[in-house]
Amino acid sequence: MNKAELIDAIASEAKLTKADAKKALDAFIDTTTKALKKGDRVALVGFGSFSVAKREARKGRNPQSGKEINIPAKKVVKFKAGTELADKVK
Repeated sequence: MNKAELIDAIASEAKLTKADAKKALDAFIDTTTKALKKGDRVALVGFGSFSVAKREARKGRNPQSGKEINIPAKKVVKFKAGTELADKVK
């Protein structure tokens, strides 16, 4: 499902116009992004939680040449599904 399909589904499920559904989705994405940038955790009970984790620098290998390369440290976004979501997907 892409963003346009998600907007259509939200509009139909919540009985909103597509414009309102797009505004709501964009607001959710912007707010979540800002919170994660600050290092906060975003938890939606029953759905899951978004958090930021630090990945340490490490050595890796170029799969084509086999040459060793340095992979720099970075922050990554993690999502952990909530129990209700995990049960519904089973």
